[in-house]
Amino acid sequence: MADRTSIIGWGHSKFGRLDEPDVTALIGSVVPEALSHAQVGADEVDGLFVGVYNNGFSDQGFQGSLVSLTSPELQFTPAMRVENACGTGSAAVYAACDFIDSGRGDVALVIGAEKMTGVDTSRAGEILLSGCYRPEESDVSGGFAGVFANIASEYADRYGDPSPAMAAIAAKNHHNGMTNPYAQLHKDLSFEFCNQVSDKNPYVAAPLRRTDCSLISDGAVALVITSADRAKSAPRRVSFRARAHANDFLPLSRRDPIEFAGARRAWNQALEQAATSTTDLDFLETHDCFTIAELIQYEVFGLAEPGRGREVIEQGIALPDGKLPINRSGGLKAKGHPIGATGVSMHAITAMQLTGEAGTFQLPEANLGGLFNMGGTAVTNYASILERW
Repeated sequence: MADRTSIIGWGHSKFGRLDEPDVTALIGSVVPEALSHAQVGADEVDGLFVGVYNNGFSDQGFQGSLVSLTSPELQFTPAMRVENACGTGSAAVYAACDFIDSGRGDVALVIGAEKMTGVDTSRAGEILLSGCYRPEESDVSGGFAGVFANIASEYADRYGDPSPAMAAIAAKNHHNGMTNPYAQLHKDLSFEFCNQVSDKNPYVAAPLRRTDCSLISDGAVALVITSADRAKSAPRRVSFRARAHANDFLPLSRRDPIEFAGARRAWNQALEQAATSTTDLDFLETHDCFTIAELIQYEVFGLAEPGRGREVIEQGIALPDGKLPINRSGGLKAKGHPIGATGVSMHAITAMQLTGEAGTFQLPEANLGGLFNMGGTAVTNYASILERW
């Protein structure tokens, strides 16, 4: 992309079971931090873009209009809410970028938020099934985890049992999350623990164990995104060298469930826009809602042939000191997965690495970073490549 629409600041809450009672409070916890970090006044914001999945986590809708309740100086600022399953956060980021690129404004404020722990686990599972094709997939045993368990089983039938590779991915991401202060789970779980079914690591939906599944989380993240001209005077600026979005059929019955064809299309489009390759990246944040998803994504990204994603983890390529560190933040697995916040967090975390502001989980070399965020079973797919300028 010739333009340099840029991230110039952010505010990021810790993820987990938080004291904030609702999405309004979560939004209010990150907006002032983001504006201060970007050195932008509320009166300079031309548009608000709010990503909240909800779909039953709260009776309160119309979330775009909640921002001004805790930031009254934004009372008259145009606001909208977007939702696109687990890609909701990136949908908000891309809407803001389109707003800037179109010339309708110079400064956009993006907020992704979710309050998931206000309902019990069974209700949360029922809500999450709204991210699949209910006429065919809502009766799957194990809920949304069961849908991905079926994907893992299909992968096993075609290529052999992926369980050891999934355990290695889980152990990697738990280890990475130990140094991320925003992460929900600070538990350095070993490969042996993750690979063994036990009372503390039972099957959620076989073959997926508890350590193969991301967390139910609360959290919020805000980004300030501006035009290139406005970014020139900012304290930092991280531009979108590429961003691509591709969809696929919602029902798994309409496609090969382990091909992730929409994900591959989005990723390859982003690489083409950026005139780069996956191996030219310094790091990558990707959507490990379940460890089988990260495993298949290794193949989508071109790091391994289909059925050989295990080699990426076995050869240490994805480790923090490997050729391409993947999910140095701990990923969704350890950092947490408050749905509306996840895609915004991925962009914020990538920007932190590129500007040298990731603190205790900073990589030694971070000049070009990639991220991949998806909704549903690789139904809606967002791929961004970011760089500092």
